[in-house]
Amino acid sequence: MYFKKLLFSGVIAFGIFAGSVSFVYGQSFSYTAQPGDTYWKISQKFNVSIDKLMALNNADQNSVIYVGQQIHVPDNSAYTTIHTVSKRETYWKISQKYGVSLESLLEANNAVNNSSLNVGDKIIIPAAEKTGEIYYTVQKGDTFWKISQKFGVNVNDLMTYNNANENTIIYIGQTIKIPKSDTSKPSSSDVSQSTGPYVTYTSYKVVKGDTVWNIALKFGIPQEELIKANSSINPNSLVIGQTLRIPVHHVPVKPTPGPQYGELLNWWTEAQYVIPVNAEFKVVDFYTGKIFSAKRTTGANHADCEPLTKTDANTMKQIWGGSFSWKSRPVVIQYNGRKIAASATSMPHAGNDSAPGGQYTSWRSDNYGPGINYDWVKNNGFDGHFDIHFEGSTRHNNGQLDATHQNNIKIAAGLK
Repeated sequence: MYFKKLLFSGVIAFGIFAGSVSFVYGQSFSYTAQPGDTYWKISQKFNVSIDKLMALNNADQNSVIYVGQQIHVPDNSAYTTIHTVSKRETYWKISQKYGVSLESLLEANNAVNNSSLNVGDKIIIPAAEKTGEIYYTVQKGDTFWKISQKFGVNVNDLMTYNNANENTIIYIGQTIKIPKSDTSKPSSSDVSQSTGPYVTYTSYKVVKGDTVWNIALKFGIPQEELIKANSSINPNSLVIGQTLRIPVHHVPVKPTPGPQYGELLNWWTEAQYVIPVNAEFKVVDFYTGKIFSAKRTTGANHADCEPLTKTDANTMKQIWGGSFSWKSRPVVIQYNGRKIAASATSMPHAGNDSAPGGQYTSWRSDNYGPGINYDWVKNNGFDGHFDIHFEGSTRHNNGQLDATHQNNIKIAAGLK
Protein backbone atom coordinates (compact mmCIF):
# COMPACT_ATOMS: atom_id res chain seq x y z
CA MET A 1 0.00 0.00 0.00
CA TYR A 2 1.30 3.41 -0.88
CA PHE A 3 2.53 5.43 2.05
CA LYS A 4 0.11 8.32 1.69
CA LYS A 5 0.72 10.35 4.75
CA LEU A 6 3.32 11.02 7.37
CA LEU A 7 2.67 11.96 10.93
CA PHE A 8 4.36 14.86 12.54
CA SER A 9 4.68 16.10 16.08
CA GLY A 10 3.07 18.73 18.19
CA VAL A 11 5.47 21.52 19.00
CA ILE A 12 6.87 23.19 22.15
CA ALA A 13 6.18 26.88 22.66
CA PHE A 14 9.42 28.04 24.22
CA GLY A 15 13.08 27.10 24.53
CA ILE A 16 13.41 25.25 21.22
CA PHE A 17 17.02 24.90 20.18
CA ALA A 18 18.27 24.34 16.65
CA GLY A 19 18.51 20.73 15.50
CA SER A 20 21.50 19.11 17.17
CA VAL A 21 23.43 16.59 15.11
CA SER A 22 26.07 14.24 16.46
CA PHE A 23 27.57 10.95 15.30
CA VAL A 24 26.46 8.03 17.43
CA TYR A 25 27.60 4.79 15.88
CA GLY A 26 28.69 3.10 12.66
CA GLN A 27 27.07 4.51 9.55
CA SER A 28 24.49 6.79 11.17
CA PHE A 29 24.18 9.91 13.28
CA SER A 30 21.56 11.28 15.66
CA TYR A 31 19.26 14.21 14.88
CA THR A 32 16.99 15.95 17.42
CA ALA A 33 13.47 16.33 16.02
CA GLN A 34 12.22 19.91 15.70
CA PRO A 35 8.71 21.41 15.40
CA GLY A 36 7.04 20.32 12.17
CA ASP A 37 9.48 17.49 11.42
CA THR A 38 8.26 14.37 9.64
CA TYR A 39 10.24 11.39 8.43
CA TRP A 40 9.78 12.74 4.90
CA LYS A 41 11.17 16.16 5.80
CA ILE A 42 14.14 14.64 7.61
CA SER A 43 14.87 12.32 4.68
CA GLN A 44 14.82 15.30 2.32
CA LYS A 45 16.90 17.42 4.67
CA PHE A 46 19.71 14.86 4.76
CA ASN A 47 19.18 13.43 1.26
CA VAL A 48 18.59 9.88 2.48
CA SER A 49 16.04 7.22 1.59
CA ILE A 50 12.86 7.56 3.63
CA ASP A 51 12.57 3.75 3.75
CA LYS A 52 16.08 3.42 5.18
CA LEU A 53 15.42 6.25 7.63
CA MET A 54 12.24 4.63 8.94
CA ALA A 55 13.81 1.17 9.08
CA LEU A 56 16.75 2.50 11.09
CA ASN A 57 14.28 3.97 13.61
CA ASN A 58 11.97 0.93 13.70
CA ALA A 59 9.21 3.21 12.41
CA ASP A 60 6.31 2.82 10.01
CA GLN A 61 3.63 5.06 8.49
CA ASN A 62 1.78 5.20 11.82
CA SER A 63 4.78 6.34 13.86
CA VAL A 64 4.59 9.79 15.45
CA ILE A 65 7.66 12.00 15.78
CA TYR A 66 7.87 14.13 18.91
CA VAL A 67 9.83 17.34 19.41
CA GLY A 68 13.14 16.45 21.08
CA GLN A 69 13.06 12.83 19.92
CA GLN A 70 16.42 11.42 18.77
CA ILE A 71 16.16 10.23 15.17
CA HIS A 72 18.94 8.03 13.75
CA VAL A 73 19.87 9.15 10.24
CA PRO A 74 21.82 6.95 7.77
CA ASP A 75 25.16 8.58 6.94
CA ASN A 76 25.59 8.65 3.19
CA SER A 77 27.87 11.72 3.25
CA ALA A 78 25.41 13.51 1.00
CA TYR A 79 23.62 15.73 3.48
CA THR A 80 24.12 19.46 3.55
CA THR A 81 26.74 21.22 5.65
CA ILE A 82 26.44 21.05 9.44
CA HIS A 83 27.65 24.10 11.36
CA THR A 84 28.66 24.08 15.03
CA VAL A 85 27.46 27.22 16.80
CA SER A 86 30.13 29.46 18.35
CA LYS A 87 29.85 32.12 21.04
CA ARG A 88 27.54 35.05 20.19
CA GLU A 89 26.48 33.56 16.85
CA THR A 90 22.95 34.13 15.62
CA TYR A 91 21.03 32.71 12.71
CA TRP A 92 21.54 35.98 10.84
CA LYS A 93 25.33 35.92 11.34
CA ILE A 94 25.50 32.29 10.22
CA SER A 95 23.39 33.02 7.14
CA GLN A 96 25.82 35.77 6.18
CA LYS A 97 28.81 33.51 6.76
CA TYR A 98 27.53 30.84 4.36
CA GLY A 99 25.88 33.16 1.86
CA VAL A 100 22.35 31.80 2.30
CA SER A 101 19.20 33.70 3.10
CA LEU A 102 18.06 33.94 6.71
CA GLU A 103 14.65 32.64 5.61
CA SER A 104 16.06 29.42 4.10
CA LEU A 105 18.36 28.85 7.09
CA LEU A 106 15.46 29.15 9.53
CA GLU A 107 13.31 26.90 7.36
CA ALA A 108 16.03 24.22 7.14
CA ASN A 109 16.19 24.10 10.94
CA ASN A 110 12.44 24.52 11.61
CA ALA A 111 13.32 27.69 13.52
CA VAL A 112 11.93 31.21 13.82
CA ASN A 113 13.63 34.55 14.34
CA ASN A 114 13.63 34.27 18.13
CA SER A 115 14.74 30.62 18.32
CA SER A 116 17.61 30.16 20.78
CA LEU A 117 21.11 29.04 19.85
CA ASN A 118 23.59 27.58 22.31
CA VAL A 119 27.32 27.23 21.88
CA GLY A 120 27.97 23.77 20.47
CA ASP A 121 24.56 23.37 18.82
CA LYS A 122 24.70 21.88 15.32
CA ILE A 123 22.57 23.50 12.63
CA ILE A 124 21.94 22.58 9.03
CA ILE A 125 23.21 24.88 6.29
CA PRO A 126 20.99 24.58 3.21
CA ALA A 127 22.51 24.25 -0.22
CA ALA A 128 22.87 27.40 -2.30
CA GLU A 129 19.44 28.64 -3.29
CA LYS A 130 18.20 28.67 -6.84
CA THR A 131 16.65 31.88 -8.05
CA GLY A 132 13.11 32.13 -9.31
CA GLU A 133 11.49 29.50 -7.09
CA ILE A 134 9.26 29.43 -4.06
CA TYR A 135 8.39 26.56 -1.76
CA TYR A 136 5.05 24.99 -0.95
CA THR A 137 4.18 22.44 1.76
CA VAL A 138 1.89 19.67 0.50
CA GLN A 139 -1.58 19.64 2.08
CA LYS A 140 -4.18 16.87 2.32
CA GLY A 141 -5.66 16.09 -1.11
CA ASP A 142 -2.90 17.81 -3.08
CA THR A 143 -1.69 16.50 -6.41
CA PHE A 144 0.82 18.02 -8.83
CA TRP A 145 -2.11 19.14 -10.97
CA LYS A 146 -3.88 20.84 -8.05
CA ILE A 147 -0.66 22.58 -6.98
CA SER A 148 -0.02 23.74 -10.54
CA GLN A 149 -3.49 25.30 -10.59
CA LYS A 150 -2.91 27.05 -7.26
CA PHE A 151 0.22 28.72 -8.55
CA GLY A 152 -0.70 29.18 -12.21
CA VAL A 153 2.16 27.07 -13.59
CA ASN A 154 2.25 24.27 -16.13
CA VAL A 155 1.83 20.88 -14.45
CA ASN A 156 4.55 19.27 -16.62
CA ASP A 157 6.96 22.08 -15.76
CA LEU A 158 6.14 21.63 -12.07
CA MET A 159 6.83 17.89 -12.19
CA THR A 160 10.06 18.35 -14.15
CA TYR A 161 11.19 21.00 -11.66
CA ASN A 162 10.76 18.45 -8.85
CA ASN A 163 12.27 15.46 -10.74
CA ALA A 164 8.83 13.86 -10.78
CA ASN A 165 6.48 12.28 -13.28
CA GLU A 166 2.85 11.21 -13.46
CA ASN A 167 3.58 8.16 -11.27
CA THR A 168 5.27 10.13 -8.47
CA ILE A 169 3.43 10.08 -5.12
CA ILE A 170 3.52 13.24 -2.99
CA TYR A 171 3.04 13.24 0.77
CA ILE A 172 1.49 15.57 3.32
CA GLY A 173 4.26 17.78 4.69
CA GLN A 174 6.51 17.33 1.65
CA THR A 175 8.12 20.50 0.26
CA ILE A 176 7.47 21.17 -3.43
CA LYS A 177 9.52 23.73 -5.40
CA ILE A 178 7.40 26.08 -7.52
CA PRO A 179 8.85 27.52 -10.76
CA LYS A 180 8.60 31.29 -10.93
CA SER A 181 5.56 32.50 -12.82
CA ASP A 182 4.10 35.95 -13.28
CA THR A 183 0.67 34.45 -12.71
CA SER A 184 1.49 32.69 -9.44
CA LYS A 185 -1.46 33.22 -7.12
CA PRO A 186 0.05 33.24 -3.62
CA SER A 187 3.29 35.14 -3.10
CA SER A 188 6.39 33.51 -1.65
CA SER A 189 5.74 35.35 1.60
CA ASP A 190 2.25 33.80 1.74
CA VAL A 191 3.75 30.32 1.46
CA SER A 192 6.97 30.40 3.44
CA GLN A 193 6.44 33.17 5.97
CA SER A 194 2.79 32.91 6.97
CA THR A 195 2.38 32.44 10.71
CA GLY A 196 -1.39 32.04 10.65
CA PRO A 197 -4.02 30.31 8.51
CA TYR A 198 -4.43 31.53 4.95
CA VAL A 199 -6.52 30.64 1.93
CA THR A 200 -5.58 29.96 -1.68
CA TYR A 201 -7.90 28.87 -4.46
CA THR A 202 -8.04 26.05 -6.95
CA SER A 203 -10.59 25.20 -9.62
CA TYR A 204 -12.90 22.24 -10.15
CA LYS A 205 -15.03 21.22 -13.14
CA VAL A 206 -18.48 19.89 -12.37
CA VAL A 207 -19.12 16.28 -13.43
CA LYS A 208 -22.28 14.23 -13.69
CA GLY A 209 -23.91 13.64 -10.31
CA ASP A 210 -22.18 16.56 -8.57
CA THR A 211 -24.02 18.70 -6.04
CA VAL A 212 -22.80 21.63 -4.03
CA TRP A 213 -22.96 19.42 -0.95
CA ASN A 214 -20.81 16.56 -2.26
CA ILE A 215 -18.27 18.96 -3.80
CA ALA A 216 -17.97 20.74 -0.45
CA LEU A 217 -17.43 17.35 1.23
CA LYS A 218 -14.82 16.40 -1.36
CA PHE A 219 -12.75 19.48 -0.56
CA GLY A 220 -13.42 19.58 3.18
CA ILE A 221 -15.16 22.96 3.32
CA PRO A 222 -18.63 24.08 4.46
CA GLN A 223 -21.29 24.18 1.75
CA GLU A 224 -22.01 27.83 2.51
CA GLU A 225 -18.37 28.75 1.92
CA LEU A 226 -18.38 27.04 -1.49
CA ILE A 227 -21.54 28.91 -2.47
CA LYS A 228 -20.08 32.23 -1.31
CA ALA A 229 -16.90 31.64 -3.36
CA ASN A 230 -19.09 31.07 -6.43
CA SER A 231 -21.77 33.70 -5.96
CA SER A 232 -22.55 33.88 -9.70
CA ILE A 233 -23.73 30.25 -9.96
CA ASN A 234 -27.06 28.68 -9.11
CA PRO A 235 -26.18 26.21 -6.34
CA ASN A 236 -29.36 24.22 -7.03
CA SER A 237 -28.60 23.75 -10.72
CA LEU A 238 -24.97 22.93 -11.43
CA VAL A 239 -23.97 22.42 -15.06
CA ILE A 240 -21.62 19.63 -16.16
CA GLY A 241 -18.31 21.21 -17.20
CA GLN A 242 -18.95 24.33 -15.15
CA THR A 243 -15.81 25.58 -13.38
CA LEU A 244 -16.04 26.30 -9.67
CA ARG A 245 -13.61 28.27 -7.51
CA ILE A 246 -12.57 26.15 -4.51
CA PRO A 247 -11.12 27.71 -1.33
CA VAL A 248 -8.10 25.79 0.00
CA HIS A 249 -7.34 26.42 3.68
CA HIS A 250 -3.76 26.20 4.94
CA VAL A 251 -3.46 25.86 8.72
CA PRO A 252 0.13 25.92 10.01
CA VAL A 253 1.09 23.77 13.00
CA LYS A 254 0.95 25.70 16.28
CA PRO A 255 3.31 25.29 19.25
CA THR A 256 2.25 23.46 22.43
CA PRO A 257 3.85 23.37 25.90
CA GLY A 258 4.64 19.66 25.51
CA PRO A 259 3.90 16.48 23.51
CA GLN A 260 0.93 15.53 25.73
CA TYR A 261 -0.96 18.68 24.73
CA GLY A 262 -2.87 19.60 21.59
CA GLU A 263 -2.72 22.65 19.35
CA LEU A 264 -5.21 25.37 20.21
CA LEU A 265 -7.01 25.77 16.89
CA ASN A 266 -9.95 28.07 16.39
CA TRP A 267 -12.99 26.17 15.15
CA TRP A 268 -14.12 28.72 12.58
CA THR A 269 -10.80 29.48 10.89
CA GLU A 270 -8.71 26.38 11.59
CA ALA A 271 -10.08 23.25 13.29
CA GLN A 272 -13.05 22.60 10.99
CA TYR A 273 -10.65 22.52 8.02
CA VAL A 274 -7.96 20.43 9.72
CA ILE A 275 -10.64 17.89 10.74
CA PRO A 276 -13.23 17.99 7.93
CA VAL A 277 -16.46 16.03 7.64
CA ASN A 278 -15.73 12.32 7.05
CA ALA A 279 -12.35 12.51 8.80
CA GLU A 280 -11.57 9.46 10.96
CA PHE A 281 -9.32 10.13 13.94
CA LYS A 282 -8.22 9.05 17.41
CA VAL A 283 -9.66 10.64 20.55
CA VAL A 284 -7.30 10.59 23.55
CA ASP A 285 -8.85 11.24 26.95
CA PHE A 286 -6.58 13.82 28.58
CA TYR A 287 -6.82 12.47 32.12
CA THR A 288 -6.75 8.69 31.58
CA GLY A 289 -4.88 8.40 28.28
CA LYS A 290 -7.49 5.95 26.98
CA ILE A 291 -8.02 6.11 23.22
CA PHE A 292 -10.93 5.39 20.90
CA SER A 293 -11.53 5.97 17.19
CA ALA A 294 -14.24 8.25 15.84
CA LYS A 295 -15.48 9.90 12.68
CA ARG A 296 -16.76 13.42 12.10
CA THR A 297 -20.04 12.90 10.28
CA THR A 298 -21.52 16.39 10.35
CA GLY A 299 -21.64 19.54 12.51
CA ALA A 300 -21.44 23.24 11.71
CA ASN A 301 -21.06 25.02 15.07
CA HIS A 302 -18.92 22.17 16.42
CA ALA A 303 -18.00 18.65 15.30
CA ASP A 304 -20.74 15.99 15.45
CA CYS A 305 -18.96 12.64 15.65
CA GLU A 306 -19.60 8.90 16.00
CA PRO A 307 -17.46 6.05 17.38
CA LEU A 308 -16.29 3.74 14.59
CA THR A 309 -16.99 0.40 16.30
CA LYS A 310 -18.71 -1.17 19.29
CA THR A 311 -15.30 -1.51 20.91
CA ASP A 312 -14.80 2.24 20.55
CA ALA A 313 -18.25 2.90 22.04
CA ASN A 314 -17.41 0.64 25.00
CA THR A 315 -14.13 2.51 25.53
CA MET A 316 -16.10 5.75 25.63
CA LYS A 317 -18.31 4.28 28.37
CA GLN A 318 -15.24 3.31 30.38
CA ILE A 319 -13.80 6.81 30.10
CA TRP A 320 -17.06 8.36 31.27
CA GLY A 321 -17.36 6.07 34.30
CA GLY A 322 -19.41 3.22 32.86
CA SER A 323 -22.17 5.04 31.01
CA PHE A 324 -22.63 7.63 28.29
CA SER A 325 -22.87 11.17 29.65
CA TRP A 326 -23.35 14.82 28.77
CA LYS A 327 -20.48 15.64 31.11
CA SER A 328 -17.63 17.12 29.08
CA ARG A 329 -13.98 16.08 29.36
CA PRO A 330 -10.73 17.52 27.91
CA VAL A 331 -9.46 15.38 25.02
CA VAL A 332 -6.75 15.53 22.37
CA ILE A 333 -7.64 14.66 18.77
CA GLN A 334 -4.97 12.84 16.76
CA TYR A 335 -5.40 13.24 12.99
CA ASN A 336 -2.97 13.39 10.07
CA GLY A 337 -0.05 13.56 12.49
CA ARG A 338 -1.47 16.55 14.36
CA LYS A 339 -2.74 16.77 17.93
CA ILE A 340 -5.63 19.18 18.47
CA ALA A 341 -6.94 20.37 21.85
CA ALA A 342 -10.65 19.66 22.26
CA SER A 343 -13.49 18.85 24.66
CA ALA A 344 -15.99 16.04 24.27
CA THR A 345 -19.18 14.64 25.72
CA SER A 346 -20.21 11.00 25.16
CA MET A 347 -24.00 11.11 25.10
CA PRO A 348 -25.49 9.65 21.87
CA HIS A 349 -28.30 11.84 20.56
CA ALA A 350 -30.49 12.66 17.55
CA GLY A 351 -29.98 9.29 15.87
CA ASN A 352 -31.07 5.71 15.30
CA ASP A 353 -28.38 3.12 14.55
CA SER A 354 -30.88 0.74 12.95
CA ALA A 355 -32.23 3.29 10.42
CA PRO A 356 -30.55 4.86 7.35
CA GLY A 357 -28.53 7.98 8.07
CA GLY A 358 -29.76 11.28 6.72
CA GLN A 359 -33.35 10.05 6.31
CA TYR A 360 -36.51 10.54 8.34
CA THR A 361 -36.89 8.18 11.28
CA SER A 362 -39.74 7.86 13.77
CA TRP A 363 -37.40 7.55 16.78
CA ARG A 364 -34.17 9.30 17.69
CA SER A 365 -32.04 8.90 20.81
CA ASP A 366 -32.04 11.14 23.90
CA ASN A 367 -35.72 12.09 23.45
CA TYR A 368 -35.13 13.95 20.20
CA GLY A 369 -38.34 12.52 18.74
CA PRO A 370 -38.96 11.84 15.04
CA GLY A 371 -36.89 13.65 12.44
CA ILE A 372 -33.74 13.42 10.32
CA ASN A 373 -31.52 10.55 11.48
CA TYR A 374 -28.08 11.89 12.43
CA ASP A 375 -26.49 8.45 12.54
CA TRP A 376 -24.28 7.38 9.63
CA VAL A 377 -21.83 4.91 11.22
CA LYS A 378 -23.72 1.63 11.64
CA ASN A 379 -23.35 -1.37 13.94
CA ASN A 380 -21.25 0.58 16.42
CA GLY A 381 -23.59 0.21 19.41
CA PHE A 382 -24.27 3.95 19.37
CA ASP A 383 -27.54 5.64 18.42
CA GLY A 384 -26.73 9.04 16.90
CA HIS A 385 -23.66 11.19 17.44
CA PHE A 386 -21.70 12.88 20.23
CA ASP A 387 -20.19 16.37 20.42
CA ILE A 388 -16.59 17.50 20.16
CA HIS A 389 -15.86 21.19 20.71
CA PHE A 390 -12.81 23.22 19.75
CA GLU A 391 -11.63 26.72 20.63
CA GLY A 392 -14.42 29.17 19.80
CA SER A 393 -17.00 26.54 18.76
CA THR A 394 -20.59 27.01 19.91
CA ARG A 395 -23.74 25.08 20.75
CA HIS A 396 -26.09 24.18 17.91
CA ASN A 397 -29.23 25.06 19.82
CA ASN A 398 -28.39 28.70 20.61
CA GLY A 399 -25.09 29.55 18.93
CA GLN A 400 -23.46 30.36 22.27
CA LEU A 401 -20.10 29.33 23.71
CA ASP A 402 -20.12 26.59 26.34
CA ALA A 403 -17.85 27.76 29.18
CA THR A 404 -17.09 24.23 30.42
CA HIS A 405 -16.08 23.03 26.97
CA GLN A 406 -13.87 26.06 26.44
CA ASN A 407 -12.17 25.53 29.80
CA ASN A 408 -11.53 21.86 28.94
CA ILE A 409 -9.99 22.88 25.63
CA LYS A 410 -7.51 25.14 27.41
CA ILE A 411 -6.59 22.25 29.73
CA ALA A 412 -5.97 19.99 26.73
CA ALA A 413 -3.85 22.76 25.17
CA GLY A 414 -1.72 23.12 28.31
CA LEU A 415 -2.95 26.63 29.02
CA LYS A 416 -4.51 25.75 32.40
